Amino acid sequence: MMNVLAIGAHPDDVELGAGGTLVRHITRGDNVTLLVMTRGELGIYDEASRFGEQQHATEALGATLLWGGFPDGAVPSGADAITVIDEAIERTNASLVYTHAPDDTHQDHRSTAIASLAAARRVSTVLYYETPSTQHFQPTLFVDVEESLDSKIELLRAHLSQVLRDGPVDLEAIVAQARFRGSQSRVRHAEAFETARFVWDLVPPSAHDDAVLEALEGEPLTTVNEVRSIEQAVRELVR
Repeated sequence: MMNVLAIGAHPDDVELGAGGTLVRHITRGDNVTLLVMTRGELGIYDEASRFGEQQHATEALGATLLWGGFPDGAVPSGADAITVIDEAIERTNASLVYTHAPDDTHQDHRSTAIASLAAARRVSTVLYYETPSTQHFQPTLFVDVEESLDSKIELLRAHLSQVLRDGPVDLEAIVAQARFRGSQSRVRHAEAFETARFVWDLVPPSAHDDAVLEALEGEPLTTVNEVRSIEQAVRELVR
């Protein structure tokens, strides 16, 4: 089980950049916490609307929600923001942090990225995600979201004010972007990340893997079907 902290400057930022990946984290049993630095009160709808939308989306994801408490448009990159993120990292014991890419046209996104990296100085893995305002993004890591893309779209639909006609979030463009990133990474749909810091933990074989090896030991296997039959039998035993 992994403790994951995903940081966004505004409601919907996290879902835009890493929604499909976070769904996969939840599916595999990881603890996911969202830290949203502002309530997005300068958007096309009022603060109360976007506050409620973020709560609804977080509940649908199955994650925990924290608020940074900064005014929209004025997220600092210095000590105040670093302290908020530092406290969130300590509270969640996060070993993986997702945050904005620093090369972005929105000042809140840039500030959040800078503060996140400073606060996560002891976190082994920090990944930058992209949003529609990100520039010059050069991904170095991809996550296959073929099975979680529909769920990502539903999370974004929870941010109703942003996906209504003429709203800032174009769901068709989000799907197209996932297809493009998928083509880059040789899968159908993907989310892309830049690696500010990345540690690959090659964990020991699981109990299931050990059981499979034990079952196969000394057995003369002649067909793929025989291998699959043994694997299925072992799965039933270790459940």
